[in-house]
Amino acid sequence: MPGIDKLPIEETLEDSPQTRSLLGVFEEDAAAISSYIHQLYQAMCRIYDAQNELSAATHLTSKLLKEYEKQRFPLGGDDEVMSSTLQQFAKVIDELSSCHAVLSTQLADAMMFPITQFKERDLKEILTLKEVFQIASNDHDTAINRYSRLSKRRENEKVKYEVTEDVYTSKKKQHQTMMHYFCALNTLQYKKKIAMLEPLLGYMQAQISFFKMGSENLTEQLEEFLTNIGTSVQNVRREMDSEVETMQQTIEDLEVASDPLYLPDPDTTKFPVHRNLTRKAGYLNARNKTGLVSSSWDRQFYFTQGGNLMSQARGDVAGGLVMDIDNCSVMAVDCEDRRYCFQITSFDGKKSSILQAESKKDYEEWICTINNISKQIYLSENPEEIAARVNQSALEAVTPSPSFQQRHESMRPTIQSRPPTARTNSSGSLGSESAALSALSLDSLVAPDTPIQFDIISPVSEDQPGQAKASGQSGRRTNPFGESGGKKSETEDSILHQLFIVRFLGSMEVKSDESPDVVYETMRQILAARAIHNIFRMTESHLLVSCDCLKLIDPQTQVTRLRFPLPSVVLYATHQENKRLFGFVLRSSGGRVESQTTSVCYIFESNNEGEKICDSVGLAKQIAFHAELDRRTSEKQKEIEKVKEKQQKELSKQKQIEKDLEEQSRLIAASSRPSQSSGEGQFVVLSSSQSEDSDLGEDGKKKRESEA
Repeated sequence: MPGIDKLPIEETLEDSPQTRSLLGVFEEDAAAISSYIHQLYQAMCRIYDAQNELSAATHLTSKLLKEYEKQRFPLGGDDEVMSSTLQQFAKVIDELSSCHAVLSTQLADAMMFPITQFKERDLKEILTLKEVFQIASNDHDTAINRYSRLSKRRENEKVKYEVTEDVYTSKKKQHQTMMHYFCALNTLQYKKKIAMLEPLLGYMQAQISFFKMGSENLTEQLEEFLTNIGTSVQNVRREMDSEVETMQQTIEDLEVASDPLYLPDPDTTKFPVHRNLTRKAGYLNARNKTGLVSSSWDRQFYFTQGGNLMSQARGDVAGGLVMDIDNCSVMAVDCEDRRYCFQITSFDGKKSSILQAESKKDYEEWICTINNISKQIYLSENPEEIAARVNQSALEAVTPSPSFQQRHESMRPTIQSRPPTARTNSSGSLGSESAALSALSLDSLVAPDTPIQFDIISPVSEDQPGQAKASGQSGRRTNPFGESGGKKSETEDSILHQLFIVRFLGSMEVKSDESPDVVYETMRQILAARAIHNIFRMTESHLLVSCDCLKLIDPQTQVTRLRFPLPSVVLYATHQENKRLFGFVLRSSGGRVESQTTSVCYIFESNNEGEKICDSVGLAKQIAFHAELDRRTSEKQKEIEKVKEKQQKELSKQKQIEKDLEEQSRLIAASSRPSQSSGEGQFVVLSSSQSEDSDLGEDGKKKRESEA
């Protein structure tokens, strides 16, 4: 006979939708078997009833035939031939009646008893176990929901103990009931064959026994067939007994091994967190918004499939796509006073989902698994080995290497020297890269034991007055596209406006700002520190790149969190392998020591747009550089025009002086001509000159004297 389909008892603890779907198939099969067996039972009851009726009728016929001779007929009485013939028939029919009685007894024992026992005992046991399992499953769901609603801030040890004990008891009850239910369903696959074959075998053997009295040949013809059927039934029975024994042993082993897993939050010392996973499956609570401020939580089964996150509800045949988690970002969040919450954001930032794990172990494993998948490690041949190597490298990254060259020669190709204003491979600097930089030690780039800032803090709070004065807009609500009404924003006249979604990873003070290696080293130390201290939280912001500055804007309130003047951004670069990581160095003066210049490196993660952001910053610096050149040219042109205008005024003044001198000369010439009355003429001339002197005043006199 073909193999028997079985339910996997080992997967009862996980209780996945696939297992529930397979359980549904077995339950449908059990219902179909029950319906079919009921019909077959009714048919066999009719056979048995008919056989009993035939036996009774045959016996009644034989009795009537025996009483024929006692009858007194008015005509034809005392017919001895007829009476002897009927007596012979009565004897034969009486023997047949005895055979039918034996056949009825055999049908009751060999046909009706097995099918009645299967119908009344085995099928009712399946229905009873199903009801008990449904009750246990509902109790477990209720206990899990009550446990998920435990407050993280106001923990009551008594309530927590009661809820935890309730979860333990309900989960254990569900697991044990489910295992026994699976065992019964698996056993049913054997019993249904026995329940159908054994009655038929009994029926046929009873019929053969019945016909043996009249035909031995008929028995010989069916003997081999019935022998084979009897052998098969015995083999199935032996296989069933062996399988039942194996399942019982499996149930006992799983009960012992699964006892610690009944707790909703198992001890991580006994069950360590696996950080190298590239596949994960389990139940999570998903947050769904039902209004502006209201939300609901739905418990579903989530699993990863390649680079996709899938979900599947109970009863569904297959899972549905939640989001593409290639190049996504995942971080821990605080949400509605619930524990173990984390948020997944797609690579383009358009879709996000907030999920809640049932335990701290699942919480950390989900974050690590999604982080590994976002790096596309699952596409390699040995994903778990590569993930372990990456995580080990992150842990070892905090140990300083002997030299900068040895630390980076295996991570990225050698960087060629470039002009001071050029930028290669999405990195930029105002200074030139020296060829001897590869021989510098670690201390020449980042000072040892330099503190790392993982949260965004305004420069005003960091005692940077120069930066604070330059920002001027910190804490003010800003439209990132410069479309504010009334007073113009400082970036409204800027040619370039580009907005990017970024997540702040950290910042730290650096000792050098002349090479992209400073950015690479800062990235390494910040990522290593996050991996060691299990810091998954990241602040998401909008980075506005303009020709004047770089701004970090709160995406919800549109408040400017930080402002970086573009001239102070002296270096920017992306990671050589992970293009989502980028950073820049901000040089500022007037720190804690007025005469000291400090450099701080800021590291961000983008949605696979690190090179675009660096290109945008480079373009902004070029536009600002050309704008500065144009401004200086315009100022120089204005100065030239002012000089020309001044020269023109001087020339006009000189012409006016010459004109006045000609007029004066003409007056003097006219006064020296002989006239008929010289005295009168002199008087007239003197009078006119005196009147002119009086009109000019003291300043006019001095001017005329100077002109003369």
